[in-house]
Amino acid sequence: MNSGLTLFTKASLVGAALLVVLAGLAFLHRQNKKAALGGRISRPKLLWLLYAIYVWFLVCPLLAFDPGVPKHIRRILAVFAAAMWIRGLLEMVMLYVTKNWRPPYGVAHDVFSMVILVLGLLFYRNHWDALQGTLPTWTFAFMLVLLASLAVETYYAAAFFRAVEGRTTGEDGLWFADEKDPRFRRINLVTTLVNVPFFVFLFIFLFAVIRM
Repeated sequence: MNSGLTLFTKASLVGAALLVVLAGLAFLHRQNKKAALGGRISRPKLLWLLYAIYVWFLVCPLLAFDPGVPKHIRRILAVFAAAMWIRGLLEMVMLYVTKNWRPPYGVAHDVFSMVILVLGLLFYRNHWDALQGTLPTWTFAFMLVLLASLAVETYYAAAFFRAVEGRTTGEDGLWFADEKDPRFRRINLVTTLVNVPFFVFLFIFLFAVIRM
């Protein structure tokens, strides 16, 4: 097994991060300057959205297809990534076309995704003690943090749904937490605090696996 990620994966991780940041800046302008569908989005929530998109939709499949990652970890991440991409495509349709997306759908999928990770970790439990080397260790830690991020997202979705009293559908539906809306003050504060450890781990993880 290779000692590290391929050059293609390393370059893709960096390139994807840059694209997500640029897309995030454009999205922030669109949502907050043009009163776009879904409402204004706070900066803490934007950062979390970018984190989720980058990690769930881009980092996971990149790691899943890299031969340097242990096969059992790749299999778990591949199933997880496939489930996320299916959810993402359906969610976009329900948000912008049918306009009938509700946070409980996301909560259900988050729980389903956590089950995927937990079952995968349990199924391959005999492999974890044998992990050796920087990349296997870091990718295993990445999966644990991935599981934690889903738990956090489940809380966010449930808290947001309560805050807007279920008003997330139709032309006037709200999907994002506005910094200036008092209903979202606690959610934005919690998001600001939670963002820190997740981004710190992500930066350390990327530094560790890219420099190999």
